Amino acid sequence: MKKVEAIIKPFKLDEVREALSEIGINGLTVSEVKGFGRQKGHTELYRGAEYVVDFLPKVKIEVVLPDDLVERAIETIVETARTGKIGDGKIFVVPVEQVVRIRTGETNEQAI
Repeated sequence: MKKVEAIIKPFKLDEVREALSEIGINGLTVSEVKGFGRQKGHTELYRGAEYVVDFLPKVKIEVVLPDDLVERAIETIVETARTGKIGDGKIFVVPVEQVVRIRTGETNEQAI
């Protein structure tokens, strides 16, 4: 099992969620996050004063998957989240050792 974490632009969330649902991924966790990479921040004007926005709003999607669905999930996220502009985001894949469904006690792939 793997945990796929994708940091994407907020306006792409619905499109990515629908695309993941179409390939059979129905459970995911979404968090509103802030950060920056190569995009750095940007300058905004507010009441006549310029200020720098260091951390940009992003959305983090987390989903735990069986190994055989990981590549398809990555391809789907890349295809739907890509705008071709800086700040499209990143995908991280990390191993998951154990999953337990609290309600039933099911473990591992039966729990996801």
